[in-house]
Amino acid sequence: MAIKKNNNQTKNIDKDITYYKKKFWKIFFYGMGAIGLFFLFASWGLFGSMPSFEDLENPDSNLATEIISADGVVLGKYFQKNRSQLKYSDLPKNLVQALVATEDARFYEHSGIDGRGTLRAIASLGTSGGASTLTQQLAKQLFHGEGSKFLPFRIVQKIKEWIIAIRLERQYTKNEIIAMYCNVYDFGNNSVGVSSAAKTYFSKEPKNLTIDESAILVGMFKNSGLYNPVRNPEGVKNRRNVVLLQMEKGNIITDEQKVKLQSLPIKLNFKLETHKDGTATYFREYLRDYMKKWAEENKKPDGSDYDIYKDGLKIYTTIDSRMQLHAEEAVSAHMANLQEEFFIQSKGNKNAPFVNISSVETQRILNQAMKSSHRWEVMKANDKSDEEIIKSFSEKAKMTVFSWKGERDTIMTPLDSIRYYKHFLQSGLMAMEPQTGNVKAWVGGINYKYFQYDHVGQGARQVGSTFKPFVYATAIEQLNMSPCDSILDGPFMIRKGRHHVTEDWEPKNSDNRYRGMVTLKRGLANSINTVSAKLIDKTGPEAVVELTHKLGVKSEIPVQPSIALGAVEITVEDMVAAYSTFANQGVYMKPQFITRIEDKSGVVIYEPIPESHDVLNKDIAFAVIKLLEGVTEGGSGDRLRTTGGGSGDNRWTGYPYSFRNPIAGKTGTTQNQSDGWFMGMVPNLVTGVWVGCEDRSARFKSITYGQGATAALPVWGYFMKLCYADPGLHVSKSDFDRPANLSIKVDCYTPRAVVKDTTDVQQDTEEFEL
Repeated sequence: MAIKKNNNQTKNIDKDITYYKKKFWKIFFYGMGAIGLFFLFASWGLFGSMPSFEDLENPDSNLATEIISADGVVLGKYFQKNRSQLKYSDLPKNLVQALVATEDARFYEHSGIDGRGTLRAIASLGTSGGASTLTQQLAKQLFHGEGSKFLPFRIVQKIKEWIIAIRLERQYTKNEIIAMYCNVYDFGNNSVGVSSAAKTYFSKEPKNLTIDESAILVGMFKNSGLYNPVRNPEGVKNRRNVVLLQMEKGNIITDEQKVKLQSLPIKLNFKLETHKDGTATYFREYLRDYMKKWAEENKKPDGSDYDIYKDGLKIYTTIDSRMQLHAEEAVSAHMANLQEEFFIQSKGNKNAPFVNISSVETQRILNQAMKSSHRWEVMKANDKSDEEIIKSFSEKAKMTVFSWKGERDTIMTPLDSIRYYKHFLQSGLMAMEPQTGNVKAWVGGINYKYFQYDHVGQGARQVGSTFKPFVYATAIEQLNMSPCDSILDGPFMIRKGRHHVTEDWEPKNSDNRYRGMVTLKRGLANSINTVSAKLIDKTGPEAVVELTHKLGVKSEIPVQPSIALGAVEITVEDMVAAYSTFANQGVYMKPQFITRIEDKSGVVIYEPIPESHDVLNKDIAFAVIKLLEGVTEGGSGDRLRTTGGGSGDNRWTGYPYSFRNPIAGKTGTTQNQSDGWFMGMVPNLVTGVWVGCEDRSARFKSITYGQGATAALPVWGYFMKLCYADPGLHVSKSDFDRPANLSIKVDCYTPRAVVKDTTDVQQDTEEFEL
């Protein structure tokens, strides 16, 4: 009986085992099926949207648009988040090795999910570290972000990360995944991606990062908010040393290297990238406005608009970064020097910086400045009355102000700060290659952070005697004159009614004397007003206006003889383009600052077509060049060649210039020294410089410092010295090309027949221009 009982027990046990086996496998398969369905439903997007195939092909990485110089330097960016795209080949090897060793040691072995790491994390309930692979972290960065803290939702998100990670692994190579991960991580301080982080924290290109610098950035991948080297250098050092330890464990560096690198202090070269800092700030702002209009006219293939802040465009410009830096240095060096003199002369002026204006006019200028200020805008938005706002401008406050010796903290009223900033001399410089129209340098002001008005493309100012070559060119073309023809420098008047003159007009020379018979070359070299006035009387102002517009000047020009002395407002950009026509044998080239635009994939989406047209024949253009060479050989620009001093020579920054090569140029000074100009040309570079205060009534009292030869010419001289010292720029020292079979006499060493001057000589008064 006992044996029978045991057999029954065995049968029952076997039955129970079979039952539980069936139960286990049933639960197992149902569970696996449920998990499979869960993954399937997640992949279908039932638990929230999933990226499509197209999304994986083109992830929305919110890339910054880069502005790239002609010599391959990134001048700046347009961004909401400062993110730049790098290829794997652009990443430093030590950074990639540190990243893999620290974040995902088996990266090259798994297919998006590290099974061993996942099981370890589940078994330890996460206490032995997370199990996210680099691919999973990339999936999170690209498509989900940090996600929910609620556990069920977090589980769903983790499963979605797994699915996206597997898809990414199928779509991209391992190297591409690493590059993408390095491009999308937010390192804080407006730096998204390794490229931006390297420039922000170390002022370096990524390829130049040292091992310890790469380790700092890799350490930040764990938590860039916590391990921020600016705010938490000690924590960053500890984290960096953990990365170095992992590199040593992975046999990437030796123990000796690890110890040496761990002992190094955290050394940064921190520079926060903003739109208001860096190189070519005024040009970049001008380009931004241009790109807004460009985006309206040029659509994506799907018809949507380009977004320069997100689409990762690459704008290749004509600007040469080396020449741009030389131009910025020249402007800064001279303007700081000249500004010192301006402040010295302002000390005895109770109404400084304004000269010879009434208190009513002064108050009008100050009121206008107040109403244009950010303070007025903010207070008006807060429903403050005009009386309350005006009162606030007289209350002292702490502020940081610009000075040529650096920013300084001070206490003053906002109204005093307005008057203080009105003292500053401004400048505009543009350099252009005349044969191509390529703009090589663009400096729109002295400091974009504090003075955002662009004096190259935005601000038109009176050009003074720099307008005179347009009159001379018209005379040579219309009257068949030459630089060697003579004309009488003597009293001269245009009567009321002639050439639309409403009152008798008698121009005076700046020195109030007359020289008798002079050649046209001498007339322009010494900027003789009566000669210009007589020439425009012969040609008529209509012909001069017509030629000036053909030269690319867009300003409205009054059809009056007085334009011969420069009472015309023109931008630096238009003046440079007009003068370039003479250097380009009479062919006008429209200024061009973009060579091409590429999308984020490197596909060229825009290439501008250069615009040009014939204005003058080669002989006339060369004759004007020879006239302008006379200015620097013995006229108002001769200090470019001299080595001796003169009145105010301590403010001729960079003097002596001692140039020996051919230079065609023209100085210009407007009424009361409100504007100083110099236009300078060598065969392959035309550069225009303007200097003056924001308000015409803020100026030097005397012509010694306010004239173009002192205010603007030194910027050109300093700039060209720097360019010539930089052989990679290939700025010409050669002669201008002389046309074959030149039909116009330009070498004035033999006597020429005197051109009879039959114009009535009569008297009146009118403001003059140098």
